[in-house]
This record gives sequence, C-alpha cells and structure tokens, in this order.
Amino acid sequence: MMPRSPQTLSRRMLLAASFAAAAEPALAQPAWPVRPLRLIVPFPPGTTPDTLARALAPHLSASLGQPGQAQALAVVVENRPGAAGRVGAEATARATDGHSFGIGNNSSIATAKAMVPNLAYDPLHDLRPVALLVRTPQVLVVSGSTSVATVAAFTEAARRRPGGLSYASIGAGSASHLAMEEFALGAGIQLVHVPYGGFPQAVLDLLAGRIDAMFCPIAAVLPQIAEGRLRGVAVTAETRAAQIPEVPTLGEAGVPNAVSFGWNGLFAPQSTPPAVITRVAEACRTALAGAATRATLERAGFDVGWMGPDAFTDFVATEVERWGGLIQRLGIRADG
Repeated sequence: MMPRSPQTLSRRMLLAASFAAAAEPALAQPAWPVRPLRLIVPFPPGTTPDTLARALAPHLSASLGQPGQAQALAVVVENRPGAAGRVGAEATARATDGHSFGIGNNSSIATAKAMVPNLAYDPLHDLRPVALLVRTPQVLVVSGSTSVATVAAFTEAARRRPGGLSYASIGAGSASHLAMEEFALGAGIQLVHVPYGGFPQAVLDLLAGRIDAMFCPIAAVLPQIAEGRLRGVAVTAETRAAQIPEVPTLGEAGVPNAVSFGWNGLFAPQSTPPAVITRVAEACRTALAGAATRATLERAGFDVGWMGPDAFTDFVATEVERWGGLIQRLGIRADG
C-alpha cells in the first residue's frame, strides 16, 4: 500500500473538521421549548377566547414539556385586549422569542385588514395558522312575544316596517354583524344596525323589545330560548344544533350560502419553525380529543372542530376573502 501524501491527509482532516463544524450548531441547539410558552389572548378575561386558552393551557404544558425536566412546562396566558382583538394579534405577530402563540378569531384575522386599511400587521403574512380549535354557530333570535317564527315571516316583517327592523351586534365587523348583513343582502331586505359592547346588554334590550333581532352564539341565549322568552328562527350551521334541534338551519329555510361561524384558532409569528408549528398543532389536537376538555368546551357553546396547519391556512384565506369582500361592498369600517 502506498503511503498517503501529507496533502491528502490535510485535505481529509480539513473536510472532517468542516463536517464537525457544520454539525456542531445542530448538536448544541437545545430541544424546544426551553422557556415558558406565552399564550396571548386578544380579549379580556372571561371572554370566549380567554375561556378557550385557559382550557388549552394545561394540555399544552403536559404535551410539550421536555422529558426529565424537574418542573412542568409553564404556559402563561396573557390577556392583551383592545381594538376587537387587533392589539393581541399584533403582539403575536411581532413576538420574536420563539415561544409565543396567540388566539385569533374572525375580528382579529378574517376581517381586520378590510376593516382597518392601515393595519399594523398582515394577518395572512405576519402570522402562521397553527390549528383551528373551535367554531361557534350562531342563531337568529327574536322576542318570544312576537308572531315571527320563520325566516319567511322575518323577511316579510322587515319589508313591512318603514326603515326596516333593528338588529343588535357586538360591533362593526363582528361575526354577529356580518352574518346579519350577508343574510339581509341575500333576502333583499333593509335592516337597522345597533352595535353593542357585548351580548348581555343586547339580550336584555331584545327581551325588552328595544331591538327586534340579532345573530348570536347559541350559548348566549339558550336559557331564554328554553324559557320561551326568545325564539330561535334559524341557525347558521350546516346542520341543526343539538342544543335547539327544533330550530332549522338557514339553508333549510332557503337562504343560500348562509353557513357561517364565529371561530377561534391558534396562530404563531411567521418566523416560527415548521417543526414547532406541527408539534403544537398536534398537542392541540390531542387536547381537544380528550373527553373532559371536549365536554367542557361544548357546555360553553363551542363546536370543537380541529384543523391542522395546512387545512387551517386554507380556511383562513377563504374567510379573509369572503368577509373582506362583504366589508368592502358595504363600506364598513372599524368603530375605533
């Protein structure tokens, strides 16, 4: 065997050193997560997104914690309310710690850019959809003391009333607002919009006869429907709701393209690695599959409907296009 030349040995040593140097960062990179997770909620404590985040947090802690860690992974729920969820969504988009996620919904994601042309973040480019968590079907409700019991009767009453019937929402661009505006366009009727700061006061005014109708989550009015003080006219889901099976869907009532939901999902900053997105999405799926968690969320009026990153990304794009087009057509702008 011929002896290797010094030049050959040098080249091989240099190549081996290069491979070692390239591998060193990967070997030295600690496993994710290495610090507590921050779960940003863009609404105050006690709201739907907050309830969802606090139900999800312990499951994320259990699923994502590293084996052998002395302490469980902390998941800190941080409420950042303001501007219909846009303050919290921007905080999520701007996070750079690699451990921040945020709850996003219709108002902070699907309608935000159409409502606020100079929005400080781009929902489709600055945020990465991780998982759809829950949907909330809505019900069209009227006072139980009226004779209106069907969609046809509602539209006829609206045509007879000079100026149209009045309806409540929880603000311009909210799911309750846009569902009614889309319905009114399809039915060819005029309605008067009365925005509220939340559903409780709107329900009180509906019961008192100060407004005529509204779309709202089923859970917000289920007791009043059960007592007969409010009447469910139609629901926005694909099928009848288990809580009020006697109430038909808008589709059954002949209203086209009427399926809509309030929804909440988990988002991450655009810079979050795909492997982390996949791992957190799977942790969410496991959490929502648990019987106890599902029962808790369904009692709160949620329709548990997990989607993974790819399907959720397509869903978000469709929602942005659908509601953004309606907002532009109607010239709706944010309240403030």
